[in-house]
Amino acid sequence: MALHIHQNSHSSCRELNLKLVHKHGPCSPLFNGELANYTQFLLEDSARAKWIRSQFSGTNTANDLKGSAVSVKAQYGPGGGSYLVTIGLGTPKKDLTLLFDTGSALTWTQCEPCVVSCYKQTEAIFDPSQSSSYANISCSSPSCRQLPSGTGMIINYTSISRPYRCIDSTCVYDQRYGDRESFTIGFFATETLTLSPTDVISSFKFGCGQNNGGKFKGFAGLLGLARDRISLVEQSATKYGRSFSYCLPPSISSTGYLTFGKGSVKSASVSFTPISTVSRSPIFYGIDIIGISVGGKPLSIPSTVFSNAGTIIDSGTTITQLPPTAYSALRSAFRQAMTKYKMSTPASPLDTCYDLSGSTMVTVPVITFSFKGPIDINLDPSGVLFPVDPSKVCLAFASSSDDTNLSIYGNIQQRSFEVVYDVAGGRIGFGAKGCS
Repeated sequence: MALHIHQNSHSSCRELNLKLVHKHGPCSPLFNGELANYTQFLLEDSARAKWIRSQFSGTNTANDLKGSAVSVKAQYGPGGGSYLVTIGLGTPKKDLTLLFDTGSALTWTQCEPCVVSCYKQTEAIFDPSQSSSYANISCSSPSCRQLPSGTGMIINYTSISRPYRCIDSTCVYDQRYGDRESFTIGFFATETLTLSPTDVISSFKFGCGQNNGGKFKGFAGLLGLARDRISLVEQSATKYGRSFSYCLPPSISSTGYLTFGKGSVKSASVSFTPISTVSRSPIFYGIDIIGISVGGKPLSIPSTVFSNAGTIIDSGTTITQLPPTAYSALRSAFRQAMTKYKMSTPASPLDTCYDLSGSTMVTVPVITFSFKGPIDINLDPSGVLFPVDPSKVCLAFASSSDDTNLSIYGNIQQRSFEVVYDVAGGRIGFGAKGCS
């Protein structure tokens, strides 16, 4: 199959319902004219993958935080290749651009008066005093007791000098992320959430951040779609039936979409695989890989390689992370199929790179992932190679350190597919050419 090499441009931006855009692409409301820094993508992506794996190994570096009221087991660090959606919050509605994330449960945004600190964001910071529908959640509310599972909080009674998660009887959330720098702390509250002019959710529970910082920049917060009671998926269950779908565009200079409800599926044909629950961190969406093929030829990978620790699908990890045995087989077959192209220096963690200077098109072998079902998913050409610079691309997969490590099915491999999360039905589907 052929992959055209594109430069960033504005021409492919188009309006879709609940438009989904790449954080660093020209269609983003945060775009400042700077070219995307792919090296930074990879650094942030590696940090996120490392943190996700720490949750499954039992390692919890966040417990080293000194002087905090609680110790926090967070889900990850901010990813480099994340996608954004714009929603409305409050009455009257204020538009906010949030990172959309299937690996986080809590939806939050920075809030005035930023009692301690707020990082720099592009839009005006949400001011709850200007909304007639805002209300803090009390510590005695059952909703307050739902916070630990949604934010990964663990009570450390030896460091608490006041009632847990409370300030003057108001419920407080504390979410810290795996890079050990990024965090958001504030009031757990309810507000009117507007997804479209006809899709409004009253009394939506979210985090109103009064102390936020770290590596966050530009966007106003995060939209949580993980498997937990405080996620948007569960809070909108009566309206949308625990079902949503998205399509990540084939390039960062085009747009995709995020939709909710079973009637929202756009692809003509969708193949489904069961959702599996991965131990230790049940908020993630697990799927079961049973094989990989390159150019139609199945790779010789023992089935236990994927069943050892399992696999999650993640909207915020860019590069798919595979156990060493699986990655080695994939790399070998891919290199063999690409011998006519000149190899280039690695771009850590990517070790199979090619110099395409002077090329406008490259032919790559079809890579097929087989999931439990069984179903076979042929990756889009845009989901095979990662552009490091205008003349250099790399195989968009990386190896973990051990075959017992969790696998992560990243967002670059999801590009151009409609990915359907039928959470109520316990299954995830893939529909080819889903963005068109």
